[in-house]
Amino acid sequence: MYKCTVLIVEDELLIRMVLADTLDHEGYDVIEAGNVLEAIAVLGHRKVDAVITDVDMPGGLSGLDLARMISSTHRNVPVIIASGGHRFLPEELSSDAVFIPKPYGMNAIAALVGDMTAAVKRKMAS
Repeated sequence: MYKCTVLIVEDELLIRMVLADTLDHEGYDVIEAGNVLEAIAVLGHRKVDAVITDVDMPGGLSGLDLARMISSTHRNVPVIIASGGHRFLPEELSSDAVFIPKPYGMNAIAALVGDMTAAVKRKMAS
């Protein structure tokens, strides 16, 4: 059976670890990245089914930059954008992205990943 792969892009190690543990317990294959450049490297050589990214990241590129890149190069990969300091309206995001404010519930984000990956599978099957 195929396990969906989720890429977590979060510079806060503790948040990244707890989220990775939650998603792993939900049956996802989890890849972690501490910044956007690490995430881009992962996307260049691994199939990823969903991405969860923080907005503010070290290294000059933001989670929004990553979401825009994914929207143009990996069209069927949904992106969850999270932030405690920013708020975004749906029209400010790329088409396959949703915004959730921090702090978020780990179970809620796991359910959102499931909903988004299921929607992509339905879209691709039709």
